[in-house]
Amino acid sequence: MSVEQALLQRSDNKCELCGATEQLAPFAVEPSDGSLDKSVVLCKACRSQIEDPSFIDVNHWRCLNDSMWSQEAPVQVMAYRQLFALISKGETWAQDSLDMLYLDPEVEKWAKLGLPDEDAEPTFDVNKAILKAGDNITLVKDLVVKGANFTAKQGTLVKNISLTSNPKHIEGKVNGSHIVIIAEYCKKA
Repeated sequence: MSVEQALLQRSDNKCELCGATEQLAPFAVEPSDGSLDKSVVLCKACRSQIEDPSFIDVNHWRCLNDSMWSQEAPVQVMAYRQLFALISKGETWAQDSLDMLYLDPEVEKWAKLGLPDEDAEPTFDVNKAILKAGDNITLVKDLVVKGANFTAKQGTLVKNISLTSNPKHIEGKVNGSHIVIIAEYCKKA
């Protein structure tokens, strides 16, 4: 029996994260040797969002509240990593789910191998306070928003920010537009 057939049998022909039954394919959970114990079967929607997290649909991932309890280690690893990705997008429900999740120490070690470096440089506001995903900030100066034809005024509250790979930038919504903000032009609210 091939790995793909074994995965489909293990998953009962369903995506192991969201339960979809269409467009299923094996997905190697890195670091992987391609074996059954290091792979999951995913639908196209899950695969595409994992491979390109810039197009993440946070509501799709509410399925993790169920799949994180899987008995299969690679499914637990993928659920852990996706919850972590959602937390970085400011999803507080994902933090609540992650707080409830218990992983065997070896599985947790494997799950953390696929996460961004925890030793990465922190993001600081104008007062040198560390900013985290989900924080609320206040702008300390007027910012001209290029391409959106408005100015974000000093004192504007931006709720539920997201961090970027650049520690000097954060992301948030102002006037309904998703914008990148220079971290030193804001303070933690």
